[in-house]
Amino acid sequence: MRSQRFFNDLAEELRELPEEVRIIAIDGRCAAGKTTLAARLVKELGGDVIHMDDFFLPPALRTPERRSEPGGNVHYERFLTEVLPNLRSGRPFSYRRFDCSRMTLGEEIPVENNGYIFVEGAYSCHPVFGDYMDRRVFLDIDGKTQEERIRKRNGEDRLQDFLQLWIPLEEAYFQTFSVWEKADYIIL
Repeated sequence: MRSQRFFNDLAEELRELPEEVRIIAIDGRCAAGKTTLAARLVKELGGDVIHMDDFFLPPALRTPERRSEPGGNVHYERFLTEVLPNLRSGRPFSYRRFDCSRMTLGEEIPVENNGYIFVEGAYSCHPVFGDYMDRRVFLDIDGKTQEERIRKRNGEDRLQDFLQLWIPLEEAYFQTFSVWEKADYIIL
C-alpha cells in the first residue's frame, strides 16, 4: 500500500513537469527495482527507457586504473556521445546496446524522444553527465533482500561476482559522488 501511494505521488509530480522532454534518472543499488520502476512509469506516463546496462564497460576499457575510478564501471564516454546530446532535442535517435553475451556492441535501440525519458540504472546520475535530468530518483535496498533478489535473478554463482566486485564498485560511486544525498526522491 505504501509503495503504491508513493508511486502514485511520484507519477503525479512527474506529470506536472513542463511539457517538453522530461528526463528522469533512476539510480540506486543493484536489485533495488530500478528497471521495474522505469517500466511502471512508462506504463503509467508513456515514454522511453534508456538502460545504463546497455553501456556496460567493454573489456578493452577494464583497466586497473578504470576500475579504481569511482563510477568508472560504465562506458560513460559512449553515453556522452550517443545519448546525452540527443536527450533534449525532441527528435528520435538511437544508440547501440552492449551485448554481454558477445562482449561487443549489439543492436540499435530506438528512442522516440517525445515525452518522458527514463534513464535507469546504476551510474545514471554520474557527475560526468552534468545536470541533464529533471528529476533524480534513488532506489535503496537492504543487504539481505538484495542478495536474495540477485540470487534469484542471476543464480548463486553470479551472486559472488556481485558481492565481491559489482556491489563494491557501485558503493564507491554512491559514496564518492553523494548520489543518495542529491536525489529528489529516495525509495527505500
